[in-house]
Amino acid sequence: MKLFCLTLATIILASGSGALADGNPVVGAAVFRKCAACHTATTRENRVGPSLMGIVGRPVASVPDYNYSPAMKAFGADGKIWDEALLRKYLPAPQSLVKGIRMTFPGLKSDKDLDNLIAYLRNPAAAQ
Repeated sequence: MKLFCLTLATIILASGSGALADGNPVVGAAVFRKCAACHTATTRENRVGPSLMGIVGRPVASVPDYNYSPAMKAFGADGKIWDEALLRKYLPAPQSLVKGIRMTFPGLKSDKDLDNLIAYLRNPAAAQ
């Protein structure tokens, strides 16, 4: 019986922590304000940076009519996709992962900010 209770508790805790890791798109919209000077997430408008609308699942350096830096083009040349794992590697220190990019953003240091921002980027409409 003890083993059953411990197993059940472990499953409940594991599933609960997974839900938290999904993030909150409403909070993510607030985190996105750090990005909004250069990017959009709800329109296909390119600014200083490319539109991030639909970025989750999109190939790196693939927005039409945006002039990516040679460093970003080289980073995506092998077919990388902006999935959650790659965004989690990139967003904390963009210049460290892709040397020579033009983006000056220092990065997000909080795992909660990453969770929330990725939830927002997955579905910006959910923040409305």
